[in-house]
Amino acid sequence: MMLLLAVAAAPAAEPSVGAELLRVCLSLIGIIALIFAAGWLGRRAQGRAQSGGRRIRCVESFALGTRERVLLLEADGKRLLVGVGQGGMRTLHVYEGDAPAAGTPPSPPMPAFADLLGFWKRK
Repeated sequence: MMLLLAVAAAPAAEPSVGAELLRVCLSLIGIIALIFAAGWLGRRAQGRAQSGGRRIRCVESFALGTRERVLLLEADGKRLLVGVGQGGMRTLHVYEGDAPAAGTPPSPPMPAFADLLGFWKRK
């Protein structure tokens, strides 16, 4: 009984400010590491979901206005030109035959803005 009274009467030890600061900093670093790990796992899971045997893919998209777009879709070897707007989606054209090979040469790239600015400065 005497031992219990001595323990109860003893003053509580003051927590060390340095130890508390270290604990808070390590907790913050742990939470930030968990956020980065969740983002990394999310990107990996998203990449796997897309690489499956999908039969439909968007080849190209072009904005016509603020809410209107034209999509070039490939489905089962055919290409579809689809218009998307406020009223919904409409098939504009179906290209018959096989889709062109992916190895077709791309159009020449647009010059960079810095190149154009340099060209105009020299004039």
